[in-house]
Amino acid sequence: MVPKHVFLTKGVGKHREKLTSFEAALRNASIARFNIVRCSSILPPGAKMLSRQRGLKHLAAGEIVYAVMSECCSDEPHRLIAAAIGVAIPRDRDQYGYLSEYYSYGETENKAGDKAEDLAAQMLATTLGLPFDPDKSYDERKELWKISTKIVKTSNITQTAIGNKSGLWTTVIAAAVFVP
Repeated sequence: MVPKHVFLTKGVGKHREKLTSFEAALRNASIARFNIVRCSSILPPGAKMLSRQRGLKHLAAGEIVYAVMSECCSDEPHRLIAAAIGVAIPRDRDQYGYLSEYYSYGETENKAGDKAEDLAAQMLATTLGLPFDPDKSYDERKELWKISTKIVKTSNITQTAIGNKSGLWTTVIAAAVFVP
C-alpha cells in the first residue's frame, strides 16, 4: 500500500485528564473518528497534497489511518508548547520526500515550524546527496537547497498553545495524514 495523497492538520485540546486533552486535540484537528497508526517520515513518491477538507472526504469513521504525528502536552500554567510537521518535496516526483515530527516547549509557532521544515529538508537533502552544513543557519541552507533545484518545496504545519492558567492538561498535535 503506497498512499497517493496526504493532508496536513493540527489541533489543540484542554481538559483535566491528559488522555481527554489528547482526544480533544484530535477532535479539533478533525481526525478523532479514525484509528490512527503512527508511522515514520517518508512522503511517498508522487503523493499529492490535499486540503484537510478534501482529504477527510476520502476517509470513513473507524477506518485505520496512517499518519506522521507530532504531539506535545503540559499541565503547567502559562507554558508555551508546540507541535509541528515539516514537509520537504523533491523536484523529481519519482523520488520520495520527507515529513518530520517536531515538538518543543517555549518556542513560537514560527520558530517550531521553521525547525520542523529544516529537519525535513535536511533529511531530503542528505538523501539527494546535497551538501549539509550544520553551522549554517536554516535560511542559508534553505537558499542553497533552492539553488540546487533538487528540492522543489518545503512547508510546515504547526500548532502552539499556552498552558491553561488553572493547570488543565493542554495538548497540541500536528499531523500528516495519508489517504489511500
